[in-house]
Amino acid sequence: MSVDTSRGILGDATVAELEAGLRGSVVRPGDPGYDEARTVWNAAHDKRPALIVRCAGTADVVRAVDFARSQDLLVAVRGGGHSIAGFSTCEDGIVIDLSPMKGAFVDPVERRVVAQAGMTWADLDHETQAFGLALTGGLVSSTGISGFTLGGGVGWLLRRHGLASDNLAAVEMVTADGRVVRASEEENPELFWALRGGGGNFGIVTSLEFRLHPVGPQVLGGLIVFPLEQAEQVITGWRELLPELPDDLTTLVNLTTAPPVPFLPPEVHGTRVVVLGAVYAGDPASGEAAVAPLRALGTPVADILGPMPYTAVQRMLDPLWEAGAHNYFTSAFVEPTDEALDAVLRQHLATPTPASEVHLHQLGGAFARVPADATAFSQREPSLLCNVIARTSDPADFGEAVAWARAAREEIAGHGRGTMYVNFTGDGAEDKVRASYPEEVYARLVRVKDAYDPTNMFRLNQNIRPSERT
Repeated sequence: MSVDTSRGILGDATVAELEAGLRGSVVRPGDPGYDEARTVWNAAHDKRPALIVRCAGTADVVRAVDFARSQDLLVAVRGGGHSIAGFSTCEDGIVIDLSPMKGAFVDPVERRVVAQAGMTWADLDHETQAFGLALTGGLVSSTGISGFTLGGGVGWLLRRHGLASDNLAAVEMVTADGRVVRASEEENPELFWALRGGGGNFGIVTSLEFRLHPVGPQVLGGLIVFPLEQAEQVITGWRELLPELPDDLTTLVNLTTAPPVPFLPPEVHGTRVVVLGAVYAGDPASGEAAVAPLRALGTPVADILGPMPYTAVQRMLDPLWEAGAHNYFTSAFVEPTDEALDAVLRQHLATPTPASEVHLHQLGGAFARVPADATAFSQREPSLLCNVIARTSDPADFGEAVAWARAAREEIAGHGRGTMYVNFTGDGAEDKVRASYPEEVYARLVRVKDAYDPTNMFRLNQNIRPSERT
């Protein structure tokens, strides 16, 4: 079968030659499993790539990149496939799928792990927790480690151990011209700076070396759920506690609609609630005193905050974030002023679908102690990250939900500096990407882009265009 693309026709012989040089495989339209292979986590993006190259290792990635360049194909790179903006797939081009690449080597003495780029956080936590080690990972365990880390990486260990990208020690990357390069503080240090917060702009990362920390296997973590009528007192009380909370404790406020989960009373299901999430990264016994003020913020309808395996903490939100829904995430860095919190509460009351939410992530701690110029993720001053999430299982409701999320973000961002978290820009529009970086940081990222991807081959990301195209 010949494959029609927007840039020409790929004949059977051409594709066969590509596949003959792979240890992995090629999936084309009409092949068994094509629809499964092309499907991504966010159902808002339903595209039909001309080719999906399922890579078994770095050599396959090099071959796929060389093939895409020779055929002038649009390139999408897939790790975990969770890209909110749909960058894990494309129409008519080639998807370079890293998801089969799930190898990891843990060095428990040096507290390091080298992980292939197709791993999810569930995969990586499984390997590192065997040694009682971890680093900051995603709040949903099916999230891929690569895109999450390259954009920064906000999670439950942020205040104790910083962003996921703060824990990077080295990266292996395939460039647009098919070279394999290593980036670290000693090798290609400017690229290494850019990869820690600059997204997937500069090449295809095939493995990541992380520094690990003693965490678990038991931690103190979980959720406290308060009714809507206590929302103002809970949120403002939480705001007053923030300066006093220890770095071992990371908290999150989620304004949402109560799902029909067993730990909530049936009469609460479908009502608006305030969920306070917390994880204490130190000794669970000493954490009880740290979380006691959180329990006193109101009268909860459910309290499942207690000792549990770290891997359970990492999976506790998974049932609410399964694949197949339509999703749109946007964000703003804010300070917890009265005006900002009032805006958050108003927008919670305006959510158009039950699964649409507003999150307030506590920052500070180790996150704030990283110098602003040490990595491309330079926004270390804000106290909170607000994520506005439009989510629905019914596509007919998605347009309204997205419109709400955009308007909510604009109102809430008006009480901060207008800046965003690059992993949650919504659609990856250029103005949103620029809003994720100070001007001098963006200019420095452009210079790195010029050096490693001057033709913008890797543009399906929160894109930083090379200088000749600006």
